Amino acid sequence: MSRLRIALATAIARLAAVGLRLVGSGATSLPGKILTRLAPEAIAAKAANLERGCAVVSATNGKTTTCAMVASILSADGATTVHNRAGANMAGGIAATLLTEEGDFGLFEVDEFWLDGLVPQLRPRATLLANLFRDQLDRYGELDQIIERWRRVAESPDAGSVVLNADDPLVAGLGAGAEKPFYFGIEDETIGEANPQHASEQAQCPVCHKQFSYSRYFVGHLGHYSCSNGHPGRPAPDVSASSVALDGLRGSRFTLRMGGEDFPVALQLPGLYNVYNAVAAAALGVALGIQPTVIASAIEQTSAAFGRAETVQIGGRDASIMLVKNPAGANEVLRTLADDPGDNDLLIILNSRIADGRDVSWIWDADFELLAASSGVIVCSGERAPQIALRLKYAGIAPERIAIEADLPTALELATSNSSERLVILPTYTAMLALRELLVGRGELTEALA
Repeated sequence: MSRLRIALATAIARLAAVGLRLVGSGATSLPGKILTRLAPEAIAAKAANLERGCAVVSATNGKTTTCAMVASILSADGATTVHNRAGANMAGGIAATLLTEEGDFGLFEVDEFWLDGLVPQLRPRATLLANLFRDQLDRYGELDQIIERWRRVAESPDAGSVVLNADDPLVAGLGAGAEKPFYFGIEDETIGEANPQHASEQAQCPVCHKQFSYSRYFVGHLGHYSCSNGHPGRPAPDVSASSVALDGLRGSRFTLRMGGEDFPVALQLPGLYNVYNAVAAAALGVALGIQPTVIASAIEQTSAAFGRAETVQIGGRDASIMLVKNPAGANEVLRTLADDPGDNDLLIILNSRIADGRDVSWIWDADFELLAASSGVIVCSGERAPQIALRLKYAGIAPERIAIEADLPTALELATSNSSERLVILPTYTAMLALRELLVGRGELTEALA
């Protein structure tokens, strides 16, 4: 009866997917929602049919980019991936991916809050938990809620090999209850900071509950930490990056250590946060048994995922689109811009829809002060354009550099009319989707992704 129900539900959901395509809808989750509504066991059944199994990736920041790197690694290893590359990472999106794609290996980006519900259904060979930052408090609540959900996953045999960020004490601590956890991290202390960033979480030793002491901070609360009372601190990473060199928006270089060997990597993606994404992807590849030479080569060939430092031509100018959605992620983007030697204009698009988080007070925890020393024009757009303009004013940015234009097409024309070398666009999630639709309509992109 279950097979019949799944077959019938699959047929109905596929008809829905065809209908959506015919009417030009970019919806990626609705067919999956129909499938799971009619056959709740469909995700588990379809995942079990993947010949080479699957892997799951979750994080507050960097899920999509990390998955793009893992997809490149899997492809180089000969796999054909079933991958929710559009970023629909809740149950409906996972089900839709299993419904509409064919392949022998499943690669699934999973929303932090849905992880504990989906891992028992997917039963992956490996689960990568890359980082935890404060994000969308109106939806998720405090981090404690996510940590407890992730703890259940890490301790479950359903998760397969558990791959954890050694530099994130909120994530690394989950390894205490996991069977043979696998760790990754950054070893190069020369690129970190001695003092905590504004958006850092205050992580505590799980034994004595005293705040960890840091010798170096890398991204937010990610860094090298220890317990002053001698309890276990940062675990030694199995896969790591050293000799890190950041080159602004142009990319980065580092040495990737896997299996006792060193591999020089030239990464096309900018910022220290993308070095973390690359090392996380490499660690997952190692946990899946892929050869280090294959992993290093594939990471070098990975280009930017949708809206994650993606470069496009807009109005005859190079434009980089860099998603911002919470203080920690925004700070890394702002730090990359501050370190870039080029002359850049900015378009910041701030929305406050459900997928962005209704509460935009997070912009006051992001270090927009890093932009004060630059000279380009900053156009503020989106539903909350006045709020981001006010934040920039308090960041010490000269008022004559700031323009407010809530209408996105008009704002884009205004931003591209200036003469700087490059335009950098910082959208929140729904703003990024709207921007892409606009660029498709203008003929500057060939396809929409929603």
